[in-house]
Amino acid sequence: MTTRQDLKARDIMHRDAQCIPAHETLDRAAQVMRQLDVGALPICDNDRLSGIITDRDIVIRCVAEGHDPGKVRAADLAQGTPRWIDADADVRDVLDSMEQHQVKRLPVIDNGRLVGIISESDLARHLTDQQIAEFVGKVFTPHR
Repeated sequence: MTTRQDLKARDIMHRDAQCIPAHETLDRAAQVMRQLDVGALPICDNDRLSGIITDRDIVIRCVAEGHDPGKVRAADLAQGTPRWIDADADVRDVLDSMEQHQVKRLPVIDNGRLVGIISESDLARHLTDQQIAEFVGKVFTPHR
């Protein structure tokens, strides 16, 4: 399927992305991930995006370091400024952002609120095979 040049982030995003509150524990985040069958959750603090947490973050940055996921809060793993894209950004901007920052999931914001998230599967439904190959080559290859 070829990408139409007029596609916007809102056209390809997965709607109804669920946030985990910043104060929530990592064991609860893992339960929500299981329930939703997702590998990442946006972290929200007072309805504002403050980060994103992945199942890998919980395992590597909490469990493997000997911390109790029942005591570590989602906010404790949210580092730096979260990457996001405006809902009206075009698909090329989405790809550029994901490639530049080497992220596999990108929250979508509209009027300051989280409205969705874009993942590799969302891209695969809307991009050509060549575009997907370029994306994978850039995102999954570490910068040197």
